[in-house]
Amino acid sequence: MIEDDAVWNSLPVPAIVLDPQDCIATINAAAEGFLNASAKTLRGTKVWEKVMIDSPLETAFERARATSSPLFVNDVDVGTGERAPLHCNLQIAPLSGQTGYMLFLISPRELAGRLSQDHTVKSAAKSAIGMAEMLAHEIKNPLAGITGAAQLLSMGLSAEDRELTDLIVEESRRIVKLLEQVEQFGNLTMPMMHAVNVHDVLDRARRSALLGFGAHMKIIEDYDPSLPMALGDADQLLQVVLNLLKNASEAAGKTGGTIRLRTYFEHSFRLRRSDGQGKPLPLQVEIIDDGPGLPPDIAGDIFDPFVSGRENGTGLGLALVSKIVSDHEGWITVTSVPGKTVFRLSLPMDTTRTKRNLKES
Repeated sequence: MIEDDAVWNSLPVPAIVLDPQDCIATINAAAEGFLNASAKTLRGTKVWEKVMIDSPLETAFERARATSSPLFVNDVDVGTGERAPLHCNLQIAPLSGQTGYMLFLISPRELAGRLSQDHTVKSAAKSAIGMAEMLAHEIKNPLAGITGAAQLLSMGLSAEDRELTDLIVEESRRIVKLLEQVEQFGNLTMPMMHAVNVHDVLDRARRSALLGFGAHMKIIEDYDPSLPMALGDADQLLQVVLNLLKNASEAAGKTGGTIRLRTYFEHSFRLRRSDGQGKPLPLQVEIIDDGPGLPPDIAGDIFDPFVSGRENGTGLGLALVSKIVSDHEGWITVTSVPGKTVFRLSLPMDTTRTKRNLKES
């Protein structure tokens, strides 16, 4: 006989039971992770104090309760006060046999995200990257000749004419730098997956940033000390964090600002793979800055190659970040408003130690 509690706590989405006063009566395990608090702590608190929704639902909610009918709300941002809002679908229904009690289900859209693309699309992307890498290599050779010729010409020119040759050299070097970043896509090897302490990676990135491009920034740590080991490539994850820290530092400008590195565990987060199976990604890493935010016109395409919000930006840094996270079978999202931009990495957990510990016990 299956116990009701087992079914309740096995639900893969956050579920909340509300009493007639819209107070939390109980929640399942997924909701505890979503709200980052225990059922005991939340019991008796007003749900709208813990679940922030960017749409006025109270009237529709009361109507559903009065008519004992279900309510479905799609595509709303749901926050908890503890983290950046998530795009969610909501399902609300009266609880059978309990007058005035309502069942409230929250389904983050990330749970339905596809971890891997269709085979045809991936093949096309791979071909495009290979072509770009080849062209970058071929273009760099004549550029080197152009740069050398311009430098030779400058030796016999007046100061006024040397400005033109210096411009040729400067622009040629800028193009070479861009081509080297394009080549990096093709040269990046698949990650060597092993147990990684995420906090060690963040600390290395933080120290490196403060000694260089982020010297004008304040970087604070907000770590969950109980976070288990991640499964990944430490060097590639370091590259991801450094890129995100550099973007935040450059966006802040010379006046500086604050970057917060936050980690937490969310056991309910999983992505749906192309084979239909769920991929758990419980380790959450957030890089939060108080800069001006992303330009609204590019916010939805920020991870695409050659999309940049900065003048003379190559638009390849975040595209590389997205590729590395995808190769880790992870997930990256961003939410941004003026004064708060949050890049969120969701990574798999290393389960080999857990399995080994179970065998040893």
